[in-house]
Amino acid sequence: MPSHAVPTDWLIDALALRLSRHASLPLGQQLYRLLYDWIQRGELVAGSRLPASRRLASGLALGRNTVLNATERLIAEGLVIARPGAGLFIAELPTFSAPSTPITPTPSRYSNRGLALLDRCGTLSPHHQAFAPGVPGLDLFPHDQWQRLLRRHYRQADQDWLTYQTQGGLPALKRALCDYLTLSRTVRCRPEQIVITQGAQQAFELIAHLLTDSGDSVWMEEPGYGGAQTSFMAANLNVVPVPVDAEGMNPALRPADAPSPALIYVTPSHQYPSGVTMPLPRRLALLEQASTQNAWLIEDDYDSEFRYDIPPAPSLQGLSTDGRVIYVGTFSKVLYPGLRLGYLVLPTAMADTFRLAHARLHREGHYPLQAAVAEFITKGDFSRHIARMRTHYRQRQACLRLALAPAVEAGLRLSSGHAGMHHAPCRRARKPATGSDTH
Repeated sequence: MPSHAVPTDWLIDALALRLSRHASLPLGQQLYRLLYDWIQRGELVAGSRLPASRRLASGLALGRNTVLNATERLIAEGLVIARPGAGLFIAELPTFSAPSTPITPTPSRYSNRGLALLDRCGTLSPHHQAFAPGVPGLDLFPHDQWQRLLRRHYRQADQDWLTYQTQGGLPALKRALCDYLTLSRTVRCRPEQIVITQGAQQAFELIAHLLTDSGDSVWMEEPGYGGAQTSFMAANLNVVPVPVDAEGMNPALRPADAPSPALIYVTPSHQYPSGVTMPLPRRLALLEQASTQNAWLIEDDYDSEFRYDIPPAPSLQGLSTDGRVIYVGTFSKVLYPGLRLGYLVLPTAMADTFRLAHARLHREGHYPLQAAVAEFITKGDFSRHIARMRTHYRQRQACLRLALAPAVEAGLRLSSGHAGMHHAPCRRARKPATGSDTH
């Protein structure tokens, strides 16, 4: 029982679950004992009202006299107060302090996979301080406009949106995304190839579940995004670190004994966390490497919208000729992380499989929210917001570089800063591919 005022229907249900017609103790005494114990332990709050005797008798299928005998005994013992014309209420009882040494339950034993996952949770933080990677400028988000849009779509929500869905996302959002990705990212797709997920993290989990077996290998950028690595580790995959150079992941630098991968994970538009952008020759070489290894290439295009002094690079998915690339995107960087909305662009033959698996594993939902995002895109607000943020991020990067100029003169080396929200990260240090979990 919760230690707060309990609605009378809930109290009747709780009593009904515990009364046994097969016990040796009469039902009236069982009712008295249950209420007595809950009041003494403070699980029924002082001042809260008990159900009327007629309602209690009806709900518990007991005679009214049986109920009256139990409640009158509680009144006589000072645990319940009768207020004429108002009903029965729990009395105020003296409180007793808890023991100075609380009993500590024996900790559960987690699985080895669970322990590995918990070990990686130390980088999570509820607070994002200055220079935290991957956190958009929320002060510049059009909150009022967005709230109006959300309210309207929730108010006008189609009744069908309130039941279970297996469409892989709202069709209107998939159409809007298809148009946007085709024009801005040279992604070749149709709406039916898109599956909407609750963030990129869920997309990685789906890929690992459907395309790998326990013990398979995944090549990951080193250093790389810790969130993706955690998803692959949770699927019991063998994560093989592949070093990043000035052009992104370089498969030629992989460990000599690296096993053939089932997956290759990259962030080519803006490598996470070093900030480098993968040039076209390296992209083509990586596609050839994936084909040679018979591996699926996961293109995490997490903040490709923010470019400053370089032309947009074509997506790996758009360059691929054999349909071996799975494109993953998210709205966390261009809108806000709490939106929890991402998407997969899949080869046509795999789209239905992923759609059904997603519906079975995670269920779909938030269609009014997806409708609001679709309208935000189709009416041009999305593009205008990106353009505005790109200008602000460019200005912030310039300010940071100016502030760091004395350190640069003293030998500090900065990344190019051509793209992304890493405004001026220092040259990366060699460390395990853990990264930050704010991607």
